[in-house]
Amino acid sequence: MRFLVDRCAGQRLAESLRADGHDIVDVREWGADPGDRQILMRAAEQNRVLVTMDKDFGFLVFAQGERHRGLIRLPDVPAAARIALLRGVLARHSADLEAGAVITVRGGRIRVSRPPGEPSD
Repeated sequence: MRFLVDRCAGQRLAESLRADGHDIVDVREWGADPGDRQILMRAAEQNRVLVTMDKDFGFLVFAQGERHRGLIRLPDVPAAARIALLRGVLARHSADLEAGAVITVRGGRIRVSRPPGEPSD
């Protein structure tokens, strides 16, 4: 799978995804932070699922109607827990992500949703 990993999600998470065989771009590789809207736009242009801890991306997708390829919002937990959570999400929801879903992990719950107007495949 193709991912764009936001700097807040962490370098360890990006490295873990690479080690698992995924195609990864880490926002840290770009140098200065270009801002949330630009990150989301680049992820969509490059056909990558954005992995972040930042709630602002949900606002951009749902309230602003910004284009995206898929989004995973992880909680602010230690890196090892974030990696394990993401692996669990991928094991159960890869097809949802490939269809452009927004997945939010909060507490022990995983919410899969689609912005209004998005195709449901």
